[in-house]
Amino acid sequence: MAQPVGDVPIRDESIRLGQFLKLADLIDTGSDAKGVIAGGLVLVNGAIETRRGRQLRNGDTVSFGGRSARVSRESSPWT
Repeated sequence: MAQPVGDVPIRDESIRLGQFLKLADLIDTGSDAKGVIAGGLVLVNGAIETRRGRQLRNGDTVSFGGRSARVSRESSPWT
């Protein structure tokens, strides 16, 4: 069973899947992303995703290895 989803803030409107896996600490190194994504081991919003460049946006949930993380927008200090 997957662990509870944690929010991971991003600065921009979107982030590529490979980058997000590393940012969310779902993988150890950025180079690991290519293999786990190509191997069909990563889920985005509950569906297998094999595109490393898939653009993730606020609210998307990524799961790998029994852990999950949700993309969230970083709060601006000017709001």
